[in-house]
Amino acid sequence: MNSFFAYMSRMKFIKRWSLMKSVNEENIAEHSAQVAHIAHALALIKNKFYGGDLNADRIATLALYHESSEVITGDLPTPIKYYNPKIRTAYKEIEGAANQKLLSMLPEELREDYLPIIEHDSESYEYKLVKVADKISAYVKCVEELKSGNREFAKAEVSLKEDIDTYLDMPEVEYFCSHFLEAFSLTLDELD
Repeated sequence: MNSFFAYMSRMKFIKRWSLMKSVNEENIAEHSAQVAHIAHALALIKNKFYGGDLNADRIATLALYHESSEVITGDLPTPIKYYNPKIRTAYKEIEGAANQKLLSMLPEELREDYLPIIEHDSESYEYKLVKVADKISAYVKCVEELKSGNREFAKAEVSLKEDIDTYLDMPEVEYFCSHFLEAFSLTLDELD
């Protein structure tokens, strides 16, 4: 029996933002889908407007699986995950073990195909786009919560915007932010 996809289907049960009161709860399946949309767009923008030669489909796939270890570990809140270097290092080891466990749930013939997706090169440009897409998605969540009157996300929104601004030297990120981010603060009627 191979249980990889049964585990992946459990992404919908892993709640994000567990330390914060949310108007709309978010799970890692929803979050990963949005990160994939954004990362794919960033890659296409890089290719179309800035002479890139990125595989946008691969980047979208990396984004879909970027939280996969959390079906085993759960979602450790950011303030805990980054509290100090020892905790961050220990958590990276736990993520690595979870990823290995997930890979072992695949038929051996498929493991080599999933290995570079699950255990990606975190220093690659591809994954850098996934990281910034992850931050943009988290920022969008904050904007949506604030739009709903939930001030719980005010500090996170400012912090994430500052993080995103550090990537504005990447023209695809600047393009996405200047062309698409503002629309997330609009109501449905205003989107027309």
